[in-house]
Amino acid sequence: MTQTHNFRPMISDEDLFRKIELEREQIGYYALPFQDTVPIKEYAQSVHQKHIAIVGIGGSTLGTYAVYSFLRDATEFSKTLHFFESTDPLDIAARLKFIDLKNTLFIVISKSGTTVETLSIFKYLHSVVTIDRENCVIITEADSQLNDYARSENIRTFEIPKNVGGRFSVFSAVGLVPLAIVGVDIDALLQAARDVHDSFFSKQECYRDLMRKARFLVENKKEYNINVLFSYSTMLEGFNKWYVQLWGESLGKVDTTGTKQGLTPIGLIGPVDQHSFLQLIMEGVRDKTVTFIIVDDFLRVTRIPDITLTGLETADNVNTITFSELIQMQAHATIEALKALKDIPYDVITVTEVDEANIARLIYSYELLTSLCAGFMGIDAYNQPGVEAGKIILKKKLKT
Repeated sequence: MTQTHNFRPMISDEDLFRKIELEREQIGYYALPFQDTVPIKEYAQSVHQKHIAIVGIGGSTLGTYAVYSFLRDATEFSKTLHFFESTDPLDIAARLKFIDLKNTLFIVISKSGTTVETLSIFKYLHSVVTIDRENCVIITEADSQLNDYARSENIRTFEIPKNVGGRFSVFSAVGLVPLAIVGVDIDALLQAARDVHDSFFSKQECYRDLMRKARFLVENKKEYNINVLFSYSTMLEGFNKWYVQLWGESLGKVDTTGTKQGLTPIGLIGPVDQHSFLQLIMEGVRDKTVTFIIVDDFLRVTRIPDITLTGLETADNVNTITFSELIQMQAHATIEALKALKDIPYDVITVTEVDEANIARLIYSYELLTSLCAGFMGIDAYNQPGVEAGKIILKKKLKT
């Protein structure tokens, strides 16, 4: 993964780095790339079901979906992941149409073990198919009610560490268990995340890139409060969704002085959103930074045929080029147009190819970037009191 930029360093970062080093001793996501994967891989090998249904929401699913959706179209997986996240009854019914329930493993994921959406969907699935130790695994905290349930039913469990928040949990059992089951090389994922970790904490390339970017975003947040992620591949749609949760839930906080902080994330897919949101970026209010993500090698050579359609001869200039070349030209044309304006901050991340290492580098880099931005803003990236307030109200409503 390579990166180009037009950000300019503005302040010293030594104090923040020392803070992150201390934080690493308390916040669990930093250490996840160094874990032992043998128990997960052994369990994954024992799974015979072809359909893998993840029952969870938010941080319990988005990171896994980011990895799976990036690799799915370029990889021959022997099993299929299905995501039951929403309490929308039509969505649940629609997803069940694509599953052979007798050939399904249900993975129930809830850090707290009390997530209303997750438990509601789990209970409904219980009513349509027998779920027991033969077709279920539970991923939760060791002292949760869901873990108690699993023990009472003799259902296999994997633990979510207390100090790993949901949106930072993709490299824990939350993501590794389902990904290993479908055939993702989880060791390659963790190795790439370790590489980013080591580069950052030894103050090499990742340190320089991430510190510079975080510093610019925070110091200029009053002017550029909206951060647009413009990903030029539909394979990155899942990553965009994960980024929106990570950025919004981690950085939308009140700081130690009582000031409301935050950076607003927007995820776009190119070239589709060139025909919509790009107009707002180009001629709208200058309140946005843009990060372009370009895939260098799509691992597929699909060429536009050398044919002429009567009356559509103007389209012949695309003849014989590949779709990979076309989407890259579209991305670079947009970048050049934006660069020519000279008043929109941007950077470009190039993903060299579609594999485990590249998506893991991207995810772990953004986790570090989030921690750095939070450190600059003087906020806690790892709680979510705004979300919890709504949960408390919902529980009260359910009791009445």
